[in-house]
Amino acid sequence: MTDILVLYYSRHGSTRKLAELIATGIDRVPGAQARLRTVPPVSTVCEATAPDIPGDGPPYVELRDLEECAGLALGSPTRFGNMAAPMKYFLDGTVAQWLSGTLTGKPACVFTATGSLHGGQETTLLSMMLPLLHHGMLIMGLPYSEKALMTTTAGGTPYGPSHHAHGDNRGPVTDDEAALAIAMGKRLAEAALRLAGDRA
Repeated sequence: MTDILVLYYSRHGSTRKLAELIATGIDRVPGAQARLRTVPPVSTVCEATAPDIPGDGPPYVELRDLEECAGLALGSPTRFGNMAAPMKYFLDGTVAQWLSGTLTGKPACVFTATGSLHGGQETTLLSMMLPLLHHGMLIMGLPYSEKALMTTTAGGTPYGPSHHAHGDNRGPVTDDEAALAIAMGKRLAEAALRLAGDRA
């Protein structure tokens, strides 16, 4: 089986839900399987530490997950139109993988969730693409052949799946948002398998 890493940070669960839907899409492609991972929060208190294992959900990412994956889906909630600090902190620690070309030539996509409809979904997605481009990854988006991209009244962009969680972070993922996340997972897995076959 070919592992596709779905790496995310989620504060209130919306980005995690998108990650799970993308993983569903990956798992629907024969020969591919999703590897769900998260990153620990960043504390403003220097002495604070997170437990080695999260209280619930998938385990924290390890650098070897980047080495072992054939593709990457990267997700973060929006923070002022940018990725959240915990995800940026993790990516800042991948210099050795950048130097060795660990991710070079692997396909990648990005996804996000926001509390407001115009809360910076697209700029957050673009902000997550930048380090992936520096790593030499092949960035994938959602084509308009995905019908839900034209009908969504909530999240969903050609830059990647997104979700409008509303101000209370309790907005359910809409059918269109779910369809786009699943489609992104399938698209990523199919590309990863094709590229892995070309390298074999």
